[in-house]
Amino acid sequence: MVEKPQVKSWQEMRAWQIELLERGTGEALDVWTDRIRGRAPGSEPELREWLERQGVRGYAQMLLVHEAFGYPDFLRQSADDLIDGQYADRPALRPVLDAVLLRAVELPEVALQARKTFVALVGPRRTFARVRPTTRTRLDVGLRLPEEAAGGRLLEAKGFGDDMALRIALQEVGQVDEEFAATLRRAYDANI
Repeated sequence: MVEKPQVKSWQEMRAWQIELLERGTGEALDVWTDRIRGRAPGSEPELREWLERQGVRGYAQMLLVHEAFGYPDFLRQSADDLIDGQYADRPALRPVLDAVLLRAVELPEVALQARKTFVALVGPRRTFARVRPTTRTRLDVGLRLPEEAAGGRLLEAKGFGDDMALRIALQEVGQVDEEFAATLRRAYDANI
């Protein structure tokens, strides 16, 4: 029997983001939170702009914004609860998600992070794919493939953000095949 892939809890994601912040800036979380308190930013956009000027981007920036303005309720839910919520009204797609996640963990250093409406596949450097149930009968895997264009199974994508302009639509487990795995690997390789 194949073991179910582990999706990181919000506490594990927070710890990972703290490591990214400290590795990227050489400063501990408490140093950054003290700096932010001293600046007393009036809004999230103001804080993001200031952090950008300090060279703090991506997940490290998200961490500091959450530390300053609070964590969204969904981040405090378990990964299983978030995923169960995504697939509650589309149970036939849950095995498809599980098959995608099994393919993802075949890649080195991949973290699976549940969000309110999707599961992010994160490599050593950044998110390279997002999996979300789009309809009751289809889930889409948004892919960050900057050098590729739509064609074949690769479709244009909207709403995935972060330069994920392509997607693969999946309706059944059999579609999570070797061709899918190779495309997922290309997205991973393009983002490490």
